[in-house]
Amino acid sequence: MTPTRWHVLPDAPAVAAEARRRVEEAARRAIGERGAFHIVLAGGTTPRLLYSLLPQLATDWSRWHVWFGDERVAAANDPERNSVMAQTVWLDRVPIPAAQVHLIPTERGLAAAVEAYRQALAGVGDFDLVLLGLGEDGHTASLFPGHDWGVGPTAPDVLAIENAPKPPPQRVSLSAARLSRARSVLFLVTGAGKREAVARWRGGGMLPAAAITPACGVDVLLDAESAGDIV
Repeated sequence: MTPTRWHVLPDAPAVAAEARRRVEEAARRAIGERGAFHIVLAGGTTPRLLYSLLPQLATDWSRWHVWFGDERVAAANDPERNSVMAQTVWLDRVPIPAAQVHLIPTERGLAAAVEAYRQALAGVGDFDLVLLGLGEDGHTASLFPGHDWGVGPTAPDVLAIENAPKPPPQRVSLSAARLSRARSVLFLVTGAGKREAVARWRGGGMLPAAAITPACGVDVLLDAESAGDIV
C-alpha cells in the first residue's frame, strides 16, 4: 500500500504557502544531490495561487526542468491552457531556460502532441516533484473516472484523452504510472466542493487520484473546507 499523508491547513492561502515551502525544499535537495530539479505542474485555481508565490524563491533557476501533468488540446495562446496560466503568473517572470520548460504541444493536434511528449520524456528518470490537484469527481491531471488511467508497468508515459467529461473533450495527460515515478508527489486540494471526493479517497474508493502510487507515498495538502472530518 502506498502511504497517503493528509495535512490540513486553515485555508487556501495557507495551502499555497506550505506548498511553496515544499517546492523550495525539493528544488534545493534535487539541485544539491543531482544538479537538476524536474517538477511536474498541475493546472487549476489552487496551483495558480502557489505559482504566484514562486517567483520569490531564491533558487538556481537554470537547473529547473518544468513538465506538465496534462494539457488541453487548444491553440498555443489559449488562456484555458495550463501552460498559459503557469507562464503568466510564474514562468515568464523567472530565468528558466526556454528549452527546459517542456510544453505539451497540443496546438499540433492530439496524436502529434502525445508522440512529441513521449519523445521529450524518453530518458527522463524519476521526477523530483509532481504537483497534482483533485477534481470533484476524483480526477487528477486529465485522468477521469471511467477512462483509461494508464496504470501498471506496461502503461505508456503519455495518454491521449478523448471524450473527457469536462471541456475540452480532447486532452493529453501523463499516465498514472508515469506520474507515480517520482521522488515526491504533492496534491493541493481546496474548497468545500472537494469534500466528497476526499472522503471517497480516504474510504478506499477507486478514484484516479488513488491510482498515483509512488513508492515514497503521497502528501495531500487540504484546506479546512475540503478536509471534512480530517483532524
